[in-house]
Formats: sequence, C-alpha cells, structure tokens
Amino acid sequence: MLRFVVRRLLLLLPILFGLSLLVFFWVRALPGSPAEGLLGERATPELIAAYRERYGLNEPVYKQYWSQLQSWSHADFGTSAASHRQVTDEIKDRFPATAELSLAALLFAVSLGIPLGFFAAKKYGGLVDHASLFISLIGISIPVFVLGIILKYVFSVRLGWLPGTGRIDVTLTVDHPTGFYVLDAILTRDWTTFKDVVKHLVLPAVALGSIPLAIIARITRAAVLDVQNEDYVRTARAKGLPPLTVDRRHVLRNAALPISTIIGLQVGLLLSGAVLTETIFSFPGIGRWLAEAIFNRDYSVLQGGILFVAFVFVFVNLIVDVVYALINPRIRVS
Repeated sequence: MLRFVVRRLLLLLPILFGLSLLVFFWVRALPGSPAEGLLGERATPELIAAYRERYGLNEPVYKQYWSQLQSWSHADFGTSAASHRQVTDEIKDRFPATAELSLAALLFAVSLGIPLGFFAAKKYGGLVDHASLFISLIGISIPVFVLGIILKYVFSVRLGWLPGTGRIDVTLTVDHPTGFYVLDAILTRDWTTFKDVVKHLVLPAVALGSIPLAIIARITRAAVLDVQNEDYVRTARAKGLPPLTVDRRHVLRNAALPISTIIGLQVGLLLSGAVLTETIFSFPGIGRWLAEAIFNRDYSVLQGGILFVAFVFVFVNLIVDVVYALINPRIRVS
C-alpha cells in the first residue's frame, strides 16, 4: 500500500506543474489589466505604470513565471491587489465556508442518491425506477444558477422559511475559532447559532448538490444492476442467505467501487460549482472570492485560489484512489 501511495504522490508533481503553467498564462490572457480593473476611472498612465512596477508586471513573462514558481513552492501566493492581504490568509478565512458548503451538498447528494439508485435497480422497470430516472434527468438538466434562483425565490422570498443570503445571521456575535461555523457551534454547544447556520446552509447545499445527486443515483443504479446478475450473487441467494445479507455483503460491497470513484470526482465538481452558488446566495467562500477577483483582474488571488482548489481536487482524488485500492485489492497488485 505504501508503494501504491508513493506512486500516486509522484504523479501529482507533473500535474500541478502543468496546471501552474496553464493558470499563469490564462490569467494574463484575460482582457484588461489588474491596474485598470482595480483603479477604475482613476487609472492614469502614471498610476498604471507605478502599479505594474510595484507588482513586477514589467518583467518578461518567463521571469514572472519563475518568480511565481519559487513563491508557490514555499506556499506563498503573494498579496491581493484589492484587499492588500496575503492570499494565504484570505484562503484560510474563506475555505472553511466553501468546505462546509461542499460537505453539506455532498451529504445531501449521497444520502439521497445512493438509496434512490439502489431501490431503482431493485425495482427495475417499475414506477420507482422510472421516477428515479426522471428525477436524475431533471437534476442534471437544470443549471445550478437557475435552481439556486428558484429555491431562493420560493423558500426565502415567497415563503420566508429559510434565509437566502449569507452564512449566519448578522445579529449574532459569536466566536469562530476553527472557521467551520457548524463545528464551532457544536463545540461550544451554542444550539441557537447551530440552528441558524444550518438554516443558512440548506438552500445553497440543495442547489449545489442537485447535479451530484442525479449523477450518483444513475451510477448507483447502473452498478447495482450490473452486480446483482453476477454468479456469486445468484449463488448466495441459492444458498438461502437472507436478502438483506446478500444486498449488504455482495451487492452493495461490489457496487461500491464505481460509486466511490464518482463520489470522489464530484468533490471537484462541488468546489468548482460553488462559484455560481456562492455568488447567488452571497456565501463568503472561495467561489465568490474568485468571482470578484476576475472582475478586479487580481492576478495573485486568481492564481493562488485556482491552484489551491486544484490541489484540493487532486488530493481528494488521491484519497479516492487509496480507498479504491482498499476496497479492491486487485488494484494494489496491478
């Protein structure tokens, strides 16, 4: 297992290096310049020249990339041109919000997607199966921003059941030592704050988790249909094992291989989809931060934020590979 993990870690280096090249040159291909985006109407040739000199934008591109690469190797992503704060400090402040939202959306997708796909496969061709296919098709077809606006209008504006903006009620003044509001509320046993934070998470988590829910349900259905016709499943049933035992030990355990893979891949989708979701619901996370950085042409924020999200995505895929190898020993051998 150790050799397997080391091989995966070595493969991450060229991936991150290639991604750093793409991000660096993509950011500089954006129309306009960070000076013009930040200064706006106050942008004079003198101020633009001073800005470019201060942030080293007058240097040749290859020198800029080499300097950035040296900084990135020490986890130094530079300073935000808009807030004048270290990008790493901004990430520490905002990533807990995105991680909390992504985990809530993943919990919503997994807790509903796997049972829906499993029962659809068990009732193949029936009403439950057709209903699951219809729901998953709708979930995949509706864009996140459209669903988010609909949920916000219905449950926040019209019914007033749930808040539609922010992460916590602005009237609550509580400490957040870890940055994860739900965890902080549990640790301090502040159940009023816990209830408020969960209510703020519901709508964005449902909007963000709708597409992963549909995909997980479809993959679960296909995996269970494929496994339940295998010889070892028929043999287990012929031996007289209870149906629940057959489903738990033989069907679900072997169907978990493709399901675990798709769940790991959906984490990257959740992190990238959070840009739209956080913008719609004014959620102060990485996604909204990056969206604002695009309009400001904030090179340091865009480069640091995208590389950080990419690193998280690659790291999650490494964990998925390890889990996959633990579930299926044949992967380690091959």
